[in-house]
Amino acid sequence: MARYTGPDCRLCRREGCKLFLKGTRCYTKKCAMERHSYAPGEAGKRRPRESQYRTQLREKQKTKRIYGVLEKQFRSYYEKANRQSGVTGENLLRLLECRLDNVVYRLGFARTRAEARQQVRHGHINVNGKKVTIPSYMVRKGDLISVAEGAKELNNIQRSIIDNAEIAVPVPAWLEADIEHLQGSVISVPQRDQIDLDIKEQLIVELYSK
Repeated sequence: MARYTGPDCRLCRREGCKLFLKGTRCYTKKCAMERHSYAPGEAGKRRPRESQYRTQLREKQKTKRIYGVLEKQFRSYYEKANRQSGVTGENLLRLLECRLDNVVYRLGFARTRAEARQQVRHGHINVNGKKVTIPSYMVRKGDLISVAEGAKELNNIQRSIIDNAEIAVPVPAWLEADIEHLQGSVISVPQRDQIDLDIKEQLIVELYSK
């Protein structure tokens, strides 16, 4: 399966904002955005020519990179969101938030979404007591997400718990985490005001609507 394998910090610099792809490093002065806030490459320091299309494209690219989704799958999420009732942009973010890898990250069991995706693929995460190895699995209200018994002592999971506690990363209101037992539950469908990301989803809808 295709996936991005380049430097994560390069993506943040390209979008001109922190995407928090490196976990706790993004909260320190070691973050590349703190040292080089301009875009990568020789032309990075030049002021780009602004246009409506560029603004819309960059918003879509930023959202894809935050959630670690490639174009084909992202387009599929948009089409599904467009078929649902309600606001398309909010539906899109709701679908992305309900991915299992994102929920594992939001509960604090991983430092990044990429790390959460790896945990799911390696069979370290259970949903309602059953192993699920598909990162794009859509969780529902009432689902119980837990770390598998044999994975609770893994160094990366324990390190994630410690690091997230140190920087006080909040668990969103639509989830409930039980760190002591390494499990959490989906208590409601995420609403837009519960998604703490600087994403202008209407720009993405405008881009795909052309």
